[in-house]
Amino acid sequence: MPLPTIEWEGNINGRIRLIDQTLLPTELKYVYCDDIKSIWHAIKTLMVRGAPAIGIAGAMGVVLGIKNTTAKDASTFLKELKQVTTYLGSSRPTAVNLFWGLARMERIAQENNGKTVQEIKETLLQEAIKIQNEDKSICRKIGENGVEFIKDGIGVLTHCNAGGLATADYGTALAVMFKAKELGRRFKVFADETRPLLQGARLTAWELMQAGIDVTLICDNMAGHVMKQGKIQCVIVGADRIAANGDTANKIGTYGVSILAKEHSIPFYIAAPVSTFDLSIKSGNDIPIEERSSEEVTCGFGKRTAPEKVKVFNPAFDVTPAKNITAIITEKGVIKNPSFENIKNLLGSHT
Repeated sequence: MPLPTIEWEGNINGRIRLIDQTLLPTELKYVYCDDIKSIWHAIKTLMVRGAPAIGIAGAMGVVLGIKNTTAKDASTFLKELKQVTTYLGSSRPTAVNLFWGLARMERIAQENNGKTVQEIKETLLQEAIKIQNEDKSICRKIGENGVEFIKDGIGVLTHCNAGGLATADYGTALAVMFKAKELGRRFKVFADETRPLLQGARLTAWELMQAGIDVTLICDNMAGHVMKQGKIQCVIVGADRIAANGDTANKIGTYGVSILAKEHSIPFYIAAPVSTFDLSIKSGNDIPIEERSSEEVTCGFGKRTAPEKVKVFNPAFDVTPAKNITAIITEKGVIKNPSFENIKNLLGSHT
């Protein structure tokens, strides 16, 4: 069982406890968020990261934002709640799970607007915990649905971190690998370091080693070489937002990996919960891409590696077109050859 990435401690007046992922793997430290500004900061600075975990953090952040409300009636409370969700939504723009979690909290509050303010607050706390518990089950189902793609003796490439640290449990992409390990399958994982913040090196390699899975760390620009050598038989990565046609936003560098996989006839799989789909967006062209601080590139981990005042372009995500994706693994099943029709067939009217 992975270490819990994020948890709520106490009653309605409690706080959030989360692992500060910026310090891994050299230091395992828990951070406590007592108010909405502290959880906003934790999301923005990647103390907590990974689409499902951000969704949970957003939902729990709503509770922090309203726990000290002075509203006397539901109408005033709902106006304050909207201000809270708008603020939390400004922390990171690409991961749709954040907005999914915030919208779900708003909907629950609206559905209970006939209750007292205190009762609505208690209901919201229970909903945030429910979202976390649901994600644990979802992780396990994704692992079960994707394990067929990991055969004995193969090599698997993954990019960024889509493990327990990115979710409430076993992760998405890594859930498939954890399940294969449980079934006794022998396989090797090659983890891209994932520039510029090295989530693959710091987090994925650490998680896989903790689980006793054979993992080899490579630089991002080594992926093509390793594929050419015949060491990779499939690629499995996570996702931060999936458009209605199957175009998928994930950590920067994923698009390049998909091109390399296609060139070498290697199947490329996305593992993500249904909540990561944004059916209001027709294609990847409409997915907002977060751009982050230049210091992440020029002064990574406290050491300057580029000239002062050099111009920097630092998008946090890129979009892999559906044509490069062999299948999307979800808790509801596997969507092969992602398209409008195939996604709709599995998800129905989900948004």
